[in-house]
Amino acid sequence: MGNRKRILLTGASGTVGNEVLKQLLELQQFEITAFDKKTSNSKRILAPFEKQVNVVYGDIRRAQDVEEACKQQDVVIHLAAVIPPIADQHVELAYEVNVTGTKNLIRGMQKYAANAFLLYSSSISVYGDRLSDPWIKSSDPLIPSPHDNYARTKIESEALIQATELDWCIFRLAAIMGTGNHKASGIMFHMPLNTAMEILSPKDTARAFVMAILHKAELNHQIFNLGGGEHCRITYQDFLRRSFDAFGLGKVDFPEHSFAEKNFHCGYYEDGDELAEIIDFRKDTLESYFDQLKSAVSPFKKTLTRLFRKPIKSRLLKQSEPYDAWLSKDKKMASRFFNEF
Repeated sequence: MGNRKRILLTGASGTVGNEVLKQLLELQQFEITAFDKKTSNSKRILAPFEKQVNVVYGDIRRAQDVEEACKQQDVVIHLAAVIPPIADQHVELAYEVNVTGTKNLIRGMQKYAANAFLLYSSSISVYGDRLSDPWIKSSDPLIPSPHDNYARTKIESEALIQATELDWCIFRLAAIMGTGNHKASGIMFHMPLNTAMEILSPKDTARAFVMAILHKAELNHQIFNLGGGEHCRITYQDFLRRSFDAFGLGKVDFPEHSFAEKNFHCGYYEDGDELAEIIDFRKDTLESYFDQLKSAVSPFKKTLTRLFRKPIKSRLLKQSEPYDAWLSKDKKMASRFFNEF
């Protein structure tokens, strides 16, 4: 056990974090500390691993909790974050967790794990609206969309990491799509239908972080766009169409002005293959995603959804902020979503 690398994983109960934890355990060559906030959900998810890893419940906003977890670590995989829509609804909470939490982690590493390798999970949202120029490179300017609080916290956290003398690597994640982690919500209407999307499965995302541990020399002090590649590219309209079909929801036939026309994010990673050439993490495709999605929806559930598709879509439409802004003639709100009002 003494020669094994010691890994600290924050956000261990999240969609990607839980997958990272499983893949680390499969390799059977690490001593793992899983750090997360203590909630009924995190306890349920992490309970099965308590005999195999050191599960530490703490608050990343508390410097003392984080510093204790950092002691004697060789690698830190930092996934803990407040994500949309909560990040946009609770601005202060998102800042405290995403930015202050990262500050605490950096300080903890500087005190107790100065030679550790920090792998940080950032986001495609840092590039902002790319409707007119959907091909994205990691050297592109970071111009978050207005009101995208999550993107701003990621940009600030990236800057904090780059300003340190630690060893680090930043992955800017494409749209994470797993069959069990995305429930329909109002945020679905924030993305323009003609948005270019490159999806990324939780398993491929986790695989990139886990394999990165063994490729520190090639990755150190660099930023990479992490996406699924050419076999994971689609427009948002087609993505919705195929998703609705899989669930039994029928056509994507919402009224005009239900979806925003601007100020979201996403695109295609022009330089995404650079990371894939260093670490072979891509296993999933659009087709495998939709195959899994169809398998995850039972015939009974699909039939039930078909019967109630109209009220379901009506309930979804009520969550559309763009549509509400358009109907209410709220010029200030509508200007966030539409080119002309």
